[in-house]
Amino acid sequence: MWTSTSRLRFFVFCLLFLDSAAIAASDRVPAVAGQFYPASPVELQATLKDLFSRAERRTENASVRALILPHAGYVFSGQVAASGVNQIDPQQSIRAIFLIGVSHNAAYDGAAVYTEGGFLTPLGRVPVDVDLGKSLLGHSGLFLQHSRAHAVEHSLEVQLPFLQYHLKKPFKIVPILLGTSDPAICERIAEALLPHFSKENLFIVSTDLSHYPSYKDAVTTDKRTIDAVLSGSPQELLKTVRQNERSGGGQLLTSMCGLGGVMVLQEILGAAGNGKFTVVQYRNSGDVPAGEKDRVVGYAAIKVTQAGRETFLLRSEDKRRLLEIARSSLAKHLATGHVPALVEAQLSEALRTPCGAFVTLKKRGELRGCIGNFSGTEMLARTVQRMALAAATEDPRFAPVSAGELAHLDIEISVLSPMQKVTSPKEIALGRHGVYIQKGNRAGTFLPQVAKETGWSLEEFLGHCAQDKAGIGWEGWRDADVFVYEAIVFGESDDGSTR
Repeated sequence: MWTSTSRLRFFVFCLLFLDSAAIAASDRVPAVAGQFYPASPVELQATLKDLFSRAERRTENASVRALILPHAGYVFSGQVAASGVNQIDPQQSIRAIFLIGVSHNAAYDGAAVYTEGGFLTPLGRVPVDVDLGKSLLGHSGLFLQHSRAHAVEHSLEVQLPFLQYHLKKPFKIVPILLGTSDPAICERIAEALLPHFSKENLFIVSTDLSHYPSYKDAVTTDKRTIDAVLSGSPQELLKTVRQNERSGGGQLLTSMCGLGGVMVLQEILGAAGNGKFTVVQYRNSGDVPAGEKDRVVGYAAIKVTQAGRETFLLRSEDKRRLLEIARSSLAKHLATGHVPALVEAQLSEALRTPCGAFVTLKKRGELRGCIGNFSGTEMLARTVQRMALAAATEDPRFAPVSAGELAHLDIEISVLSPMQKVTSPKEIALGRHGVYIQKGNRAGTFLPQVAKETGWSLEEFLGHCAQDKAGIGWEGWRDADVFVYEAIVFGESDDGSTR
């Protein structure tokens, strides 16, 4: 609850320490500045400098995809939190940081997303990715707006000064507070967040470990919990936490307050594949001079690195070059009947990569031809060239394009990343992956956007593809070869047009 003194302190803080940018009425004000960490920017900077000077150093070059960090007062858990944040490359460009915490003050099903202005700290304002947050609200029954839960909650707020101090480039946040640790709900939340688990984003889960056992008991209990986290199995973690709480006696209130958030991260990583949990540092409140040994709270910093599927990327110049190839090939073929040669040495590595692609021709906004190839057996530049010619001359729905029409056509290209075989449906991210199902001489595919357009579950996505596209029955995908790919769509009407 804000007292008149704390309100006055915040008002003075706004006047003296924030930059000239206007503070929006929807900005969230600090709830625990002056309690969990210093309210003075000068004192907070000095505290963070000291904590990072004693933090664990980065031990490998692998990119950190996620962190599990504690959220207690800095005097108790600050060094552990700094050790975790220190694993991030400070020069890394991060589009959005998904902050996932637990609501200590409200119970509700699903997750509360803050979709307003920004979060204020003594070090300044951290903007919220409002559009991204609002997009999550479209998952009915999973994500909700619950501003009051965020207004009084500390588990996300305490992470921000560490990030503001350490990261050198601007970033936005997506603040999410779980109100439940129900495994079925956590699995659905993970499925919704999976498309955002990409190299441009960072996930941070906020949790402390054992609450209030003795020092010795905390070390034993926390090791079991950490081992369950490292297993990557949400089921194992849930079982371990429940066993801890049954055998921990009256002193143990919980062995992981942010259980739901960690389970969500484990689900995401299991679906994304090839993730690795590594403990950066473990301590408890009894390890600091201010702490007591007979009643402690445990803290761990755990990082997640991933050597999973590399996302196929096209630079702006690659897209422009493909559009040029499509148009110039059409122009020469329609004028002379010949196809211009492609010189591989003049093409980038991406354009030489075997990929499938679709080329779509539109005339004054209306479809004029569309042909594609999923196989990806030829290099991308040649696939685009062939599909452009096929779209203009072989689409059975339309008469061949004439040379006089070319000036009135817009070209759109959909590049399909190299297909990669999956061994489990959990490796498929709805909305991000298209699927290609093959069994014998039968095959069918759905583009990534089909899942978004239909709202299908993963099983429905696979079942419809197997039944309606491949013709092998609803359950046919279970013993078929299933491949995933991503689609990159761009056209001449986009910025950077070649026309």
